[in-house]
Amino acid sequence: MKNLSTRTAGFTDSVIRRMTRVSMKYGAVNLSQGFPDFDPPKEITDRLAEIAGVGPHQYALTWGAQNFREALAQKQEHFSGMKINPDTEIVVTCGSTEAMMAAMMTVCNPGDKVVIFSPFYENYGADTILSGAEPIYVPLKPPTFEFDANVLEDAVKQPQVKALILCNPSNPCGKVFTYEELTIIADLAKKYDIYVITDEVYEHILYEPHQHTYLAALPGMRERTIICNSLSKTYSITGWRLGYVIASPEIIDRVKKVHDFLTVGAAAPLMEAATVGLKFSDEYYKGLQAHYTHMKNLFVSGLRDIGLTFTEPQGAYYVLVDIREFGYESDLDFCEDLARKVGVGAVPGSSFFRENVNHLIRFHFAKQDATLMEALDRLSEIRRKL
Repeated sequence: MKNLSTRTAGFTDSVIRRMTRVSMKYGAVNLSQGFPDFDPPKEITDRLAEIAGVGPHQYALTWGAQNFREALAQKQEHFSGMKINPDTEIVVTCGSTEAMMAAMMTVCNPGDKVVIFSPFYENYGADTILSGAEPIYVPLKPPTFEFDANVLEDAVKQPQVKALILCNPSNPCGKVFTYEELTIIADLAKKYDIYVITDEVYEHILYEPHQHTYLAALPGMRERTIICNSLSKTYSITGWRLGYVIASPEIIDRVKKVHDFLTVGAAAPLMEAATVGLKFSDEYYKGLQAHYTHMKNLFVSGLRDIGLTFTEPQGAYYVLVDIREFGYESDLDFCEDLARKVGVGAVPGSSFFRENVNHLIRFHFAKQDATLMEALDRLSEIRRKL
């Protein structure tokens, strides 16, 4: 038989999803894969129940149902201050995973390069390679996860750099990029004529006093920013796979073509139900922030009481815990033992870093109080069992 493609030769399966399977195998509390164990807003699920009887059940427009795109444009205009045309500046995708892949395939040619901050969500490197481009990594320095502007410029100015990926708020480190940091990134993007592909799925999950700034809203960035986002985290519907790309009409015209051949379109009944959520008032988002602030405080207070060393997030819902005291050479081995012996699932930090980092693991805390308390109770035995 003929040889298979070499583009995926160095890939393994997703470490995050693998750790969910490990958690299930040992009956561990799954704090690895980032999905909540509480229900979506009742208004959305009630609307889905209605749709089950009346539809729609057939294809929507390839780039998203009209009413969904209009509601999405209004919601994002409200928060970002940018006027968004639902017909020419939005493509609805099957999750932000497809949104990112479609954006990458739109702007990258074989031989191009893409700058990625490290630590990073594991898909970014794979998406870059699948697009035929080469990833270049710029470190965010723990524990504050700041970047060196000179190092970033050295990366951006390399020949054939086409884009930079920015996750803000950041998975896995919970960093919220400041206005000053975003200005540096924007100035370099304009200076070296590159695109910035933003992943903003945690835009509404922030902890005071931190605020989210939309890079596309900065001067001169609207035409060179490709926003990738989804409804998964904001409305606790990770399984619905409703994402989107927002960009200039010229870029969106090409994203539509990529998307059409990747997945054809997002699920019509789910778009119809989720439109209800896109019309929520500001009170919903204030309540969302309060809810996540409560979960964060509960979990990090518990970690602190146990005596574990960790970085407290500014946004998103992840905590990086330092495991050096346990003497493991492999963070993957540590996570396997953590699930098997202690009964808590986590993700080895090495899957997020380009640098040689084996002393961090990632927990997520998008869970009910009872789930978090059970996880903390089990973690209180960590030193005895490991």
